[in-house]
Amino acid sequence: MLPQDSHPAEKSVIKTDLFASKAPLEWAVGHNGTLYTAQIPIDSQGQLVDGGIEAQTRQTLDNLMHTLESAGVTSSAVLQVLIYVTDRSYLATVNQVYGEYFNAPYPNRAAMVVAGLAREGMLVELVVYAVLPQ
Repeated sequence: MLPQDSHPAEKSVIKTDLFASKAPLEWAVGHNGTLYTAQIPIDSQGQLVDGGIEAQTRQTLDNLMHTLESAGVTSSAVLQVLIYVTDRSYLATVNQVYGEYFNAPYPNRAAMVVAGLAREGMLVELVVYAVLPQ
């Protein structure tokens, strides 16, 4: 039996310093020991970064590392990464930059090539699941 003030079905918001989106979303939430987050290549003003796939991947991963730090964990806590790119040729660059942010043992991963992402000009998006401290 759960204590009266325990709400296991409720998520908790992970507060970050990322740009406050106007969309109805949180950059990261936690529940039952797992962090759920999606990251895109925007800067602190909410602007899509210029510079192509390398710059966008780096910004997306910088945003992810900030989110992980805000949650009290590092990249070693990441369990799974879902990578979305708008062109198959981008995957080699994404892999190269990704390798600068993660060490073995690497997270489980999948990569998808999609026709487009929600924001015009966005070339990459990551969906990430990580372990939260208990």
